[in-house]
Amino acid sequence: MKIKSLSAAIVLAMASQAVVAEEQKNPHEGIHIGVFGDYFWADWDNIKGATPANVALGESFGSGIEVGYRFNEDWTARLEFAALELDKENSNNHKTGERYGADVLYHFNDTFYGVLGAKKFDVYDDFNAANLGFGFRNHLNYNWAMFGEANYYEGLNQNHSDFGLKLGLSYHFGDKPEPKKVEPAPVVVAPKPEPKDTDKDGVLDANDKCANTPMEDAVDASGCTRYMEKGDKVSLLVRFPHDNSDVNQRYLDDIQKVADFMTKYPQTNVLLEGHASAVGDAGYNKKLSKKRADGVAKQLINDGISASRVETVGLGEERLLNTANTKEAHAENRRVEAHISVTERVKVKRN
Repeated sequence: MKIKSLSAAIVLAMASQAVVAEEQKNPHEGIHIGVFGDYFWADWDNIKGATPANVALGESFGSGIEVGYRFNEDWTARLEFAALELDKENSNNHKTGERYGADVLYHFNDTFYGVLGAKKFDVYDDFNAANLGFGFRNHLNYNWAMFGEANYYEGLNQNHSDFGLKLGLSYHFGDKPEPKKVEPAPVVVAPKPEPKDTDKDGVLDANDKCANTPMEDAVDASGCTRYMEKGDKVSLLVRFPHDNSDVNQRYLDDIQKVADFMTKYPQTNVLLEGHASAVGDAGYNKKLSKKRADGVAKQLINDGISASRVETVGLGEERLLNTANTKEAHAENRRVEAHISVTERVKVKRN
């Protein structure tokens, strides 16, 4: 439980200082001195030189000091001394001891490093051990840093395998180097490029919002194709004899012109208006006028126009062209009319 608590403290301290470390320049050579708290987990039974001979020792909470020298970005050498306070198992008593030796540190980066060392333990009797570990060092500023380590110890002349944790504070001697002054690069004034008109439309590329307009198109001030509205229209007038709805052959060409117009402009539709004279019953005349419009519609459909584009209406005698009660006026009113107009947006060609 104590191991887990100390490990959690190391991880928390490491996380809390990570951002600060990134913002500081860490020293890459020179002397440092540090102090640390030390947890050492031992499992020593029947220790040589102990009295009584069957004494067993367990974990220790202690403290220590270290002095090191960093040669470059990669390597540091250091000396370490730690005072141990080892628990005697099955007892409330403790046994003091010492651990001292040397380590070589390899820095993976400015924060993390590996440890390889040799130690001597003085507890009842001396014995030697080799240690291998992993640590971190986060700088609070250029001189002060927090560090933590985990080490595995293997006894060399006694059969011991132990584990230790360290958490401490170190001071690096020396002043933070002044940042190198970076001379500003000379300002090179590039010659102004010649103005270009890539698509040869008379508008320079710098002002041309429509690149690669066709050569034959007239363009506006932004280099875009100019358009104009162009209108077209067609009208139809088919006349009928009295009381008759048959389309006379002489109007077929006129109806064909309307069909051709609608073929040219497929977006158009037509309304055929049928009319009658004022002679006779108004209700009958209305039906007759519708039959006249339907007759013209049938011819348009025969000429290739879709029935969905043709609409008919019978207006009877509601819209007389000539209100006189004469033979000529009545003939003028018997008719089918249609008017279609269309407006197109067409390109303006260059002169």
